Amino acid sequence: MKIGILQTGHAPEPLERSFGDYDLMFQQLLDGNDFEFVTYAVVDDVFPDSASDCDGWVITGSRHGAYEDHPWIPKLEHLIREIQAARKPLIGVCFGHQIIAQALGGKVEKFDKGWAIGRTEYDYDGRKVSLNAWHQDQVTALPNGAQLLGSNAFCKNAMVAYGDTIWTVQAHPEYSNDFIQGLMETRGKGVVPDALMDDAKTRWNAPDDNANIGRFMAEFLKKERA
Repeated sequence: MKIGILQTGHAPEPLERSFGDYDLMFQQLLDGNDFEFVTYAVVDDVFPDSASDCDGWVITGSRHGAYEDHPWIPKLEHLIREIQAARKPLIGVCFGHQIIAQALGGKVEKFDKGWAIGRTEYDYDGRKVSLNAWHQDQVTALPNGAQLLGSNAFCKNAMVAYGDTIWTVQAHPEYSNDFIQGLMETRGKGVVPDALMDDAKTRWNAPDDNANIGRFMAEFLKKERA
């Protein structure tokens, strides 16, 4: 099965040397499922010819906002609608979660209550799930037809489905604790309040559900659809 990774940002250069870029993180998260991966760096205006170029799609995180004025963002929104119309499975993570909501008629904003970083618990489908978060922007209004699956008190629209072909999550199942620590050092200082980073450090060694969500994502991409 051919999975297209729509890369909407790049890891900070010092971290990329240690952890790889964002597309590699998803390849590692989804490893062991006989997937063939192809990366399209849409942030650099590299796009597939059509939604039919791959059997399934993943949209990565980004330091950009979905509401920012970049030429590649409307093109990505058009591709998202094309993927949905073609009934190809699509997964969005963080920025991917946000841009899918925006492309389908929802609203994304810089959240007025600030940042979520580090290990964060969500109520997901009747159970607790712990994932690493790194965001200030949020989906503040869902599109018509969206199904809310997961949330917490800080992030209402944290996990969302659109029919049986699109699943999105605000948090980062592809981010390890070490990578979050690196983000604090490279992108957090002077941007994220020190108190939030200090609090996140107390949760570095706590268990997370990255592997479980990674398995779910792989099964979602492979699921047979009419």
